[in-house]
Amino acid sequence: METLQPARGTRDIIGDDQRRHAQVVGSARARAAVYGFDEWLTPIFEDTRVFSRTLGDTSDVVAKEMYTFADRGGDSLTLRPENTAGICRALVTSGLTQLLPQKVFYAGPMFRYERPQKGRYRQFHQIGAELIGAAEPLADAEVIALGWDILTSLDLASDVVLELNTLGDTPSRDAYRAALVAYFTSNQAGLSTDSRDRLLRNPLRILDSKDTGDRALVSEAPTIAAYLTGEARRFYEAVQGHLARLGVPFTENPRIVRGLDYYSHTAFEFVTTRLGAQGTVMAGGRYDGLVAEMGGPPTPAVGWAAGVERLAMLLEEAPAAPRPIAVIPLGESVEAASLALLQSLRQAGLRAEMAYRGNLKRRMERANRIGARAAVILGEDELARGVGAVKDLSTGTQTDVPLDDIARVLAL
Repeated sequence: METLQPARGTRDIIGDDQRRHAQVVGSARARAAVYGFDEWLTPIFEDTRVFSRTLGDTSDVVAKEMYTFADRGGDSLTLRPENTAGICRALVTSGLTQLLPQKVFYAGPMFRYERPQKGRYRQFHQIGAELIGAAEPLADAEVIALGWDILTSLDLASDVVLELNTLGDTPSRDAYRAALVAYFTSNQAGLSTDSRDRLLRNPLRILDSKDTGDRALVSEAPTIAAYLTGEARRFYEAVQGHLARLGVPFTENPRIVRGLDYYSHTAFEFVTTRLGAQGTVMAGGRYDGLVAEMGGPPTPAVGWAAGVERLAMLLEEAPAAPRPIAVIPLGESVEAASLALLQSLRQAGLRAEMAYRGNLKRRMERANRIGARAAVILGEDELARGVGAVKDLSTGTQTDVPLDDIARVLAL
């Protein structure tokens, strides 16, 4: 019979991989809570319009990468390719636009149909943070500081660089867009077919092109700095000042852009050289127009998302699994007392296991196989004396310990 395999672009996350994954998510969840972010859980599939309306019908994600299907009622649903749109939809449908700001953390699977490669899967996982309802530059800095704090807690700060840019306000972007159209139109012959199409629809997206010829032209293209209004420049300088006061190092990269009109002001990426071409591990920016796209009132917002798989790949070592305590009963007459002891260890927060069958030798072999740090041997003699024989499996030393004290002693 043929052995069934995971669907292409998906994988089982087990053992060391799972522990790396859990460390990334757990560290992020803990740091987000310290910053006052509450975790939201939104559905993994949404009305397709949640994404087509916000990502743009002509974007690569919508046109080529979304898992979209009609349910039995004929409604068009899509597995979420990202979660910012879902968070904003939840804000509106839950009536929370009157209770701002909202500081939101999320973690979970996303889905995109694309060519699987190192650190990139068709089902992948993201963590993210959104600060919705705050228009001040300090909000941008705080969200970025949270990202930096998470990377630091994972001991990755030395492996990443924060690259920062501004997209300006609407007048800045309009002037910059006109300058880009003029520049790329005069160099249209050197553009790829996709970028010629983008020139007509959204010239900022040319700056994201991976085509070699496009990249050469982009390197000489004007930057937004010359087109910033005074207000936009002051906003950008305030973000930089707050980051300095929060102790977050950064470098400016004028080529970081976001192509959709609801993005404004701050854009940023945390990048690394340790993952080859796929160097961005966390990216975000300000998106003041997105909540309105969901039918809510005009609402400022800023946030980021990070790939769990990519961050997990950067961890030097997988966290060690907790070493358990093995409870070893000698004979049926002590099984009831052994089960009570097993549960008392677990209730004390200790990982504890008991083999289902076998003599002392076999059960000790299993204790060593599962990496137990200690074994508690309980026979009729020990039970009569009210003790358990606690054996340290690292040193081989064995000591009788009163049954009521075993959990306390092993917790030290």
